[in-house]
Amino acid sequence: MRYRTVLFDLDGTLVDHFAAIHRSHAHTMIQLGLPAPTLAQVRSAVGGGIELAISRLAGPENVAAALAIYRPYWDATMLDDVELLPGARELLTALKQAGVQSAVFTNKHAPSSRRVCAHLGLASLLDGNFGATDTPWLKPQREFSDHVLATLHADPSTTAMVGDSPFDLAAAQNASMDFYGVTTGTHDDTELRSAGALQIYPNLAALTPLLLA
Repeated sequence: MRYRTVLFDLDGTLVDHFAAIHRSHAHTMIQLGLPAPTLAQVRSAVGGGIELAISRLAGPENVAAALAIYRPYWDATMLDDVELLPGARELLTALKQAGVQSAVFTNKHAPSSRRVCAHLGLASLLDGNFGATDTPWLKPQREFSDHVLATLHADPSTTAMVGDSPFDLAAAQNASMDFYGVTTGTHDDTELRSAGALQIYPNLAALTPLLLA
């Protein structure tokens, strides 16, 4: 097989968690006396880690205060309405049956990422789950990609990265991995192509035959 390892972004790639993310940001900003953001504003802000998202939405001067509100609310409500995206379980199952290792590679808070995957029954299908706070780095920093590849004993030449944002594309490029974009998350086909993506698919089901080739 062409790939021995496939890395997946989480939000917008394997799962739809935007309702919970939007709710938590809206709660936080209201508590700070700021206008609640729209879902579109939240979708545009996320992808680079929670601190960057809050900075974009509430301003850099409010990051510390916002985090103190956001984190406990998020921990209490994050599982209320998270859903698997179509084809996610089927793809991970097919990769596992084919002997290809799969892992989550996300800028989401790492404990949250692992909790979500366990809640949705994905943990047994994954060989790793790497997120923010596991290391000092975030995507697209090369050090983060190198850490993930080394931990999985994976060769970048036989590893693919699947994601929905330019952060995922840049992480793949910085580590010399192939990249496959999906438009189920924060960026559409035009935006991903503008960032340099060449292989873009409407969903995971459309991508599955290529990863198993």
